[in-house]
Amino acid sequence: MTLFGSTDVGIDLGTSSILVYAKDRGIVLNEPSVAAVERAGGKLVAVGREAEQILGRAPQDIAVIRPLRDGVISNFDVTARMMRYFFKKVIKNSVFYRPRVVVCVPSGVTEAEKRCVVEAAKEAGARHCYLIEEPVAAAIGAGLDIQKPSGTMIVDIGGGTTDIAVLSYGSVVVSASIKCAGDRFDDAIRQYMLKKHALVIGETTAERIKIQYCRAHIEKEQQIVDIAGRSKLTGLPESVPVATNELVDALREPLGCILECVRSLSEKTPPELSADIRENGVQLTGGGAMLSGLSEYFAERIGLPCRLAEDPIACVAIGTGRALEDLPTYRRALSEYRRGEYYSA
Repeated sequence: MTLFGSTDVGIDLGTSSILVYAKDRGIVLNEPSVAAVERAGGKLVAVGREAEQILGRAPQDIAVIRPLRDGVISNFDVTARMMRYFFKKVIKNSVFYRPRVVVCVPSGVTEAEKRCVVEAAKEAGARHCYLIEEPVAAAIGAGLDIQKPSGTMIVDIGGGTTDIAVLSYGSVVVSASIKCAGDRFDDAIRQYMLKKHALVIGETTAERIKIQYCRAHIEKEQQIVDIAGRSKLTGLPESVPVATNELVDALREPLGCILECVRSLSEKTPPELSADIRENGVQLTGGGAMLSGLSEYFAERIGLPCRLAEDPIACVAIGTGRALEDLPTYRRALSEYRRGEYYSA
């Protein structure tokens, strides 16, 4: 055991999950962004996967919460304590751990929201905290060369936000962030089941349906699956048979929202970079991008080749870590908050 630890880590502080990339070790942690706290004293009872297991099943004296919402911190105290817990879990061999960290933030977040992220990281034990925009980190993690003077479009569909950006020469040219992503998919599935089948289902069930059965377009062969929940009419447990092609309708609105944002950003892209994107295509990252058939869905509607990253869920975390490992190369993409001001890394 060493007395002082200085492990550098990159953090994808996501609405649904927190991923941590440690220098020279790769992804060392991937846990749900969930915490269980006592309602009375606020004591932290469980964090991450352990807390998720009691989501929807907790006794009345325990609140299971997601301290991040739409890509930003909604509960500072719980977020800081959750990050400290994960730091300790990752950096096990140091008594006093003071890591340098890079944390991703959605494009277009306010200065107050950025400051909140930095302060939470330092409250959790970070020695220095750098910020990087999610689409930039996603592009780096996907293996794209963002340093060259050529246009690259990245669409990162996370849990709380979808971040879309055109990158060139190491920085963002145009970008947009919308609160329509994986969590919105889950909400749409829940609303669809309630409206069409009078069946009330929970967050966990909706997410499982999304991962296992949903797709972006109609397929020739479909399954009939039984979905369990509570009947709105009787209040009793009920199971309803649903065709998988039927679930395409459930996601029509959120997918259309993302598609419209991609089109809008394309219209704002300088002509020379648009030509590059036509040649290079669009890179899809994030857990939401793993929806079956999504790359084909986008390609058909925007007329550009779209490809899914090799490891879409981990791209942002990998990108944050790689940026920290090579600060001179990625300095234009990073910023550090010191004494009320942001400075280039």
